[in-house]
Amino acid sequence: MSRLNIFLLIVALGCALSVVNATNQQRRIFIELQRAQAQERQLQQDYAQLQYQQSALSKTSRIEQVATDSLKMQTVTTGRTQYLTLARGEAVAEDAPVPTSAPASAPGASRRGGMR
Repeated sequence: MSRLNIFLLIVALGCALSVVNATNQQRRIFIELQRAQAQERQLQQDYAQLQYQQSALSKTSRIEQVATDSLKMQTVTTGRTQYLTLARGEAVAEDAPVPTSAPASAPGASRRGGMR
């Protein structure tokens, strides 16, 4: 009987250690889940902030302000608008000459217009 009791005691200790190990794993996984959820909330807040900034920067008034302040552009008025008229057959499309003094940056970039 004593061998049976020792065997059952070893089995009970093994089960107890297994339960402790499973509980510890569950706690670690739960903490990892909470961290992932907190990171998800932070990323969602960042994404919402970026969407707000994008909408604020893409407003027409903001674009006009940057164009006039930084780029020194002026709004088009009817007094400054010029209309060009050509008689029929006078307009001929030609490629602009390629400057020889400028270094070629890329094989396809030196000639614009391509095939017709």
